Amino acid sequence: MAEGLTIGQAAAFVGITVKTVRHYHRLGLVAEPERDHSGYRRYGSADLLCLVQVRALAGAGVPLAEIGELLDAEPERFATALDDVRRRLTEQIEELTARRDTLHRLAHGDRALLPDRACAVLERLAELDFSPDYVTTQREALVLSRALTPEVFDLFLTNLEHRLEDPEFVELTKRGWEARSWDPDDPRIEELASAVAANLLGDRALLTLPAKRRPHRPDAASRYGVVNRHREDEAPSIARLNALIEEHLRAAGIEVPRQ
Repeated sequence: MAEGLTIGQAAAFVGITVKTVRHYHRLGLVAEPERDHSGYRRYGSADLLCLVQVRALAGAGVPLAEIGELLDAEPERFATALDDVRRRLTEQIEELTARRDTLHRLAHGDRALLPDRACAVLERLAELDFSPDYVTTQREALVLSRALTPEVFDLFLTNLEHRLEDPEFVELTKRGWEARSWDPDDPRIEELASAVAANLLGDRALLTLPAKRRPHRPDAASRYGVVNRHREDEAPSIARLNALIEEHLRAAGIEVPRQ
């Protein structure tokens, strides 16, 4: 009976494939055993030990290109190299975890593009019986605000959180959404604009940005306009309503960006 194991037996004993064993040979990680008198390579215990070591290191995440050096390394060098591999694996885990969390947020709609606090505002709108179309529009506006005016996004959320606790503001906002179907020259738009502005001015602190939080970009007004006028082109009456509200606020001394 021939001594030693065939390549197939060696691969099976170690828990890898014959293809993998041959790949290790090609890379020089495991020396090919001598052929016996029948022309077959026979694997002994030393060969299997080397295969097990390579498999363990590769399974732990050590790049194959680095394994050869480690097999002959002194204990201190071996430990240092493994620490480096551990660090790299930790970084990969963190990156994969972030990707997994992104996929989770994508599967849960709003949370893909908005922080939890903004999602809570959208949930509050639904609780207050705002129409699904209105909630969708506000979601889009929040996404735009976070992307285009990040320096004031938190203040924008604070404003919304406070305003939504005011029943009068809620009713005026719902009426404003209904105004989408009105004619742009409908006199009710002027009345509504005046009422909304008065309500907003009831808490002027929410309308005033601290100096250090004011946008200083040369295109700040344009960015504001993109967010504040989102979907206005679909409803001329809303465009007029917003313009009138801004006029009232400016007349009261509130700084509102002009495009």
